[in-house]
Amino acid sequence: MLGAHYLDSDDIRGLANEPEFVDAVRTAYREHGEGAPTHPRITLETEDPAGVLNSYMAILPETGVMGGYMYSAGFADADARFVTPIFDAETGQPLAVVDGAYVNTHKTGAAGAVGIDALARDDASTIAVIGSGAQARGQLRAAVTVREIDDVRVFSPTPEHRETFAAEMSETVETDVRAVESSAAAVDGADIVITATNASAPVIDAETIDAGTHINAIGQYDPEKRELDAETVRRAVYVPDLRARALQDAGSFLQAREAGVVDEEDIHAELGAVVAGNAAGRTDRDEVTIFDSGGTALETLSAAALLYRRAIDAGNGTEITLASASEVYTGKQHDTSEEL
Repeated sequence: MLGAHYLDSDDIRGLANEPEFVDAVRTAYREHGEGAPTHPRITLETEDPAGVLNSYMAILPETGVMGGYMYSAGFADADARFVTPIFDAETGQPLAVVDGAYVNTHKTGAAGAVGIDALARDDASTIAVIGSGAQARGQLRAAVTVREIDDVRVFSPTPEHRETFAAEMSETVETDVRAVESSAAAVDGADIVITATNASAPVIDAETIDAGTHINAIGQYDPEKRELDAETVRRAVYVPDLRARALQDAGSFLQAREAGVVDEEDIHAELGAVVAGNAAGRTDRDEVTIFDSGGTALETLSAAALLYRRAIDAGNGTEITLASASEVYTGKQHDTSEEL
């Protein structure tokens, strides 16, 4: 039997801060840019009740782990549940099964921060946030760790939501966060624009995007989702988390391609290639850049592995046993020594 640990959200809560998540996720994307394998999300759907099962995997040799991310969403309770198995990348030994709900907003926020750090101007100091939910909060928490931010504007179509976001996040990020009455007011003069919505129609307009703006588009993980209009995608240096994922489900890019204003050649590079130095990021102060983030196993696995190691050091978690195939099939462990 091999020892592993089950870690629930309480076991891992508070064991890493935002800069640490960003460093872990940056390393994972760099590893991928240098050849570490991963694949985009696989989605299976059910009709009655309506729901989805999603899964993706990665191997991170330098980080020392491999594993995946599986979650269900929708169904009768319109909720989501996440689980992340982690294995040792060298031995294949199971290390942990992590309740991924706590990991989710931290890893997605960290990925956004890596995108900002790779593509936004060094002197970017103003952020517009479109959206006011958990993902918008995660994005802002991480973004302020990679740039000196002195002004944040948030827009949500529900006044109460944007006012609550502004009040709570002003304290969290120790920066002035102001609720505004339109997306145009939020975006006006912003150096960085974060869209974290579930919109199926553009939430910002190309005419409101100034030269030199960087955009983190977070809600682009379904062909029917669309936070950005075709002109914004056309004029930008477009960098997705994974090229294959962009061609699979990045709604804004796919709809811009359908409109005939971009094609596959307009995907500048994957984020990992930019982080690894194998592709240029921003080359001109006036460029508009986009990081299209739909979620990958790279960020989930690296964030979960960070928390796993911290949890073990803290003595957290419940030890579990997972039998090897040889134990189940023959009743004894397989000895590989004579095969070497």
